[in-house]
Parts: sequence; structure tokens; C-alpha cells
Amino acid sequence: MPDITNPIVNSEIKKLPLTWLEYSSSKLNLKHEQVKPKSRTRTQSQICASLPEMLQCIFLLSDSGEVMLEKQLTGHRVDRSICAWFWDQSISQGETFKSLSVIASPTHYLFQIVRDGITFLACSQVEMPPLMAIEFLCRVADVLSDYLGGLNEDLIKDNFIIVYELLDEMIDNGFPLTTEPSILREMIAPPNLVSKMLSVVTGNASNVSDTLPSGAGSCVPWRPTDPKYSSNEVYVELAEEMDAIVNRDGELVKCEIYGEVQINSQLSGFPDLTLSFANPSILEDMRFHPCVRFRPWESHQVLSFVPPDGEFKLMSYRVKKLKNTPVYVKPQITSDSGTCRISVLVGIRSDPGKAIESITLSFQLPHCVSSADLSSNHGTVTILSNKTCTWTIGRIPKDKTPCLSGTLTLETGLGRLYVFPTFKLGFKIMGIALSGLRIEKLDFQTLPPRLYKGFRAQTRAGEFDVRL
Repeated sequence: MPDITNPIVNSEIKKLPLTWLEYSSSKLNLKHEQVKPKSRTRTQSQICASLPEMLQCIFLLSDSGEVMLEKQLTGHRVDRSICAWFWDQSISQGETFKSLSVIASPTHYLFQIVRDGITFLACSQVEMPPLMAIEFLCRVADVLSDYLGGLNEDLIKDNFIIVYELLDEMIDNGFPLTTEPSILREMIAPPNLVSKMLSVVTGNASNVSDTLPSGAGSCVPWRPTDPKYSSNEVYVELAEEMDAIVNRDGELVKCEIYGEVQINSQLSGFPDLTLSFANPSILEDMRFHPCVRFRPWESHQVLSFVPPDGEFKLMSYRVKKLKNTPVYVKPQITSDSGTCRISVLVGIRSDPGKAIESITLSFQLPHCVSSADLSSNHGTVTILSNKTCTWTIGRIPKDKTPCLSGTLTLETGLGRLYVFPTFKLGFKIMGIALSGLRIEKLDFQTLPPRLYKGFRAQTRAGEFDVRL
């Protein structure tokens, strides 16, 4: 396996564009006398012969480690034993290993993401841009979720033909090819009851269209050539998640927003849109859909684009160093003589102006706790067999502060608790973006007839941890 820190490998990679120029010139019988290749550690023919094929294989693993799907992408087959090594490491190292996006095994570089309990695992034996592999796996997960109406083990097994057909179109010889959902829908029909019945009757299980998608030859391949709608509609949503860490003293260690601008476009023809924000200067770490033109954003911080047809993510962003959270959590645990007393208060710290809904608080009971007796004055408390405790609050009432209290009994021989749980908060607020980002206007270069524009925002808790 190549060494990332090896200067010889890195120097060869830097010289690859020159090698390709010389290789292409020799094929076309062109003479570039100005280009005089220097001596290399390896010959040009050896470097060209070993050019990377990017991703070599994709595996889909269930939450029990079963390989549900295997897609070999190149002529260099990857053995399934790499999945056994990956799962053994995942079990032995726990959450630390699962949080790694890039893993160096003895034989391969591995890239992983986890969606709804399904692990998407890609393999490569050569160096490649890690973000490219991770972004492609995210796109595969999004497309499968869109096609199948969700992601779980049964859906993937019941529609494995569709999954294979999608992967055939999305990646070619290890390189991402067609990843736009609207174009894929023209090439491969989504599964439905009628298509399944026809496949049983006719014996033809293929869902691949015999014709190229209408946008295949267009300068904007993410959009069909000429979609038509009786009424033109476009909906813009700011979907945000708040990630925060609160320490044992109640101090806010970290608080930031990860947000996405999601659009549902049902517009006829070839629309050209411009989206403006009232305060774009607060945004950091932006990522754009390929339809966004970079120059208008760099010069005026406006989003100019020709949208895909249907739902898509226009951009993502972060807003960092926020000073406050809408909800507070005040846990307290005292232990003595093998028994612990726990008390947790949850309340509104700052009123966002909209109702805070779906409030939940969950935590993992320490392994040394043999039994727990917990109750609350509002909501319901459930304790699962794996010692996960979930307190479902819903909305916070105006007449009292929700409180969870009870006792934890420790195992025999332990006088006090030495390992304290981390409390994970969940909530949802409709109608507001807690980052403070505001949409100013959405303009059309040519206004289509019977146009309707809709805007909304929502914020939910992401990784919101309260530590003891």
C-alpha cells in the first residue's frame, strides 16, 4: 500500500500532469521540444501503467456487519475479507472507529459513512482525494434514500436490482459519472408496484431506459431539456442543525450551526434564478451545488444558478461561535453508599420567538449501574435493555419546569459513581433559522407565468451534548 508521507510517491503524483502531456503528445504525434522530462525514480511507462483507478469497490453493510451489497468498480477485485477486518476493528474500537471517515487498513484505504444504520464502505489501493470519495458516498446514500423512500436493510435487499443499476450509472471505472437525481430518474425508473408486477409477468427486471436523458447533451446536464408544468412553483427552505457542547459548569464550550439551503423547483423551460441573503457575511465553509456560478458569489455574495428539476441541495454552510442556545439542561448526580441520586432540569434559556417542539433528552447509563428507578413530572421516561434512557418531553409547559429524578443502584462493591453519562438533547423549532440567516429575495431573469414562491425555515438539534 502506498505511503501517504512517502516523498517519492508524492513527487510522482505531482509529475503526473506532465507525464500525461508527454503521453498525449506522443499519441497525437505532436512535438513539444520545450518540454524536457527530468529523470525520475520510476520510468514514464511504469507511472502510466500504475495510474489510479480511484474507487475500486463499494460495500453496503447492515448494522450487524452483514455485507448486503457488493459492487466491484474496476478490474482489480477487492476481496470481502476487507469487510471482516473493518467490522472487527469497529467492534474492538467502538464509537471512536465509527467516527473515522478515512481509515488505512493493511491493504486498502477505506472511506465510510453511516446512514440510518447502513454503512457505506468504499475501498481503494491508491491515494486519492478523500473528500471526493466521501462526497460520492453521501450522494449515493441520498439517491438511494430518494429512490427507495428511506434507507434500511429490507428496502435495500428488496430493491437490490435498482441499487445495482443506479451504481452502474453513477460511477464508471471508479470515477463518479452521473450523480444528479433528476437525470438518474430519466435513466432508471424508480421502483413501484406496477413495475414490480410487470417484471414478474414479462420476466424483464431491468428498469434502465433505452434512450439517453434529455439533459445528456446539454451544457447544464443536471436539468432536463424542456420540462413543462401547468403552474410554476419554487420552494426554498433553510434547514439548520445546532451542534453544541456544554461542560459540567454549565459553560458553552462550542456552539455552531450547520445549515443547508434546500430547493424544490417545478419550473418550466430554462429558468435562471438569483437568490440573495440579507446577511451573507455570517456564512463560513460554504459548499455549492454544481449549478451555482462562482463569480457572482465571490463578487456580490449572491447565488446565481439554473436549478435542477425537483428537490436538491443548493448549498451548505456553517455559522460558528454562537453565544447562546434556546434550551438549557442542568443535570446533577450525587452518589453515596452504592446509590446515586440523579436530577435533571430542562427549560427555555432564550425565547426564539417560535415554539420549541419535540424536545428529548437521552443518555447512556454507566455499565456499573445495575438498576435504575427514574420518573419525571412531565413527559415519559423509557429505559431500554442496552441501558439507554430516553426522556421524551415534547413542549415545555408554561406552569412548571420539566424535571427528571430518581435513583441509580450500583453494582455490589462500588461505593460511588466514577463514570458520568453525557446527556444528548434533541429539539425542533419550525419557522426560524437560529443562525440569524435571512433570505432577502429570489429573482428570475425571465419571469414565468403563474409563478408561486414559498419560503420556510427550521432548526433542529444536531450533536448537542451536555457533559458532567
